[in-house]
Amino acid sequence: MTHGKVRPASVLRAARKPSRRPSHSGTKRSLLDNAQELFARHGYSGTSLDEVVAAARVTKGALYHHFPSKLALFESVFERLQDSSARQIEQQIDQVDDPWERARTGLRAFLQVCQEPHFRRICLQEAPAALGHERFAEAERTASLGLVERIVDDLLADLGGADGLGETFAVIFYGAIRSASEYVSDAEDPDLAAAQIEEVIGAILAGLRSLESLVAPAS
Repeated sequence: MTHGKVRPASVLRAARKPSRRPSHSGTKRSLLDNAQELFARHGYSGTSLDEVVAAARVTKGALYHHFPSKLALFESVFERLQDSSARQIEQQIDQVDDPWERARTGLRAFLQVCQEPHFRRICLQEAPAALGHERFAEAERTASLGLVERIVDDLLADLGGADGLGETFAVIFYGAIRSASEYVSDAEDPDLAAAQIEEVIGAILAGLRSLESLVAPAS
């Protein structure tokens, strides 16, 4: 004896069949992934929204639901790359206990990031012009300055204290690292440029380590 109506097998199969329609989060991720690939390959001005939606297999309406403009899409790609790179660097430095070796590890990890094709093209070469100097500088500082301050604070603490000089050292090191990224980005041989930068900043770190009389608090 059966209770109620028996549903046809075809109806049951249809009910179990997952929808082919992508979720909002899936659509956004696809747009970001494909936009990143296109921006890295063709640059900001050389990439059209028609190319992005075609690559992501979504409609223009779906794109505008998540991003009001091409610039907004580019900025989201840029911020995602910056965030993932900062996490990548943090993961490496968190594995090192000695503050001086941690600084070298962070520098080495940053220079490796600068040589990655997508980061190099989008974050270092395209972003300054696309976002404008002020917005680009703000985003750079948000992503990187805090990490630099943390490393510098650990170095100065190892020397016995900074006596108010921590922020000054952090700004100087941030400027040096920012210039280093530009140098690597523009170099014909990024590997060689990165090795040279690591050697020079390594020498600066060695010099800082000898400045105990400058950073140690007065007795």
